[in-house]
Amino acid sequence: MNMDQVKGKWSQLTGKVREEWGELTEDEVMEARGEREQLVGKIQEKYGKSREEAEQEFDRFVAGL
Repeated sequence: MNMDQVKGKWSQLTGKVREEWGELTEDEVMEARGEREQLVGKIQEKYGKSREEAEQEFDRFVAGL
């Protein structure tokens, strides 16, 4: 799934995102609206990961959709 598809299906994917990153609130997930950079930043902040780690984690998640 590419990022355009992710953005288009964001409301359906929020549950999967919350399953993957349970520390993110529903509001934080909805606020990202499928924008890679916003969600990566939230993952980085909540989980104390480096930018690179958060990007790799998000990219693996999207690739698995």
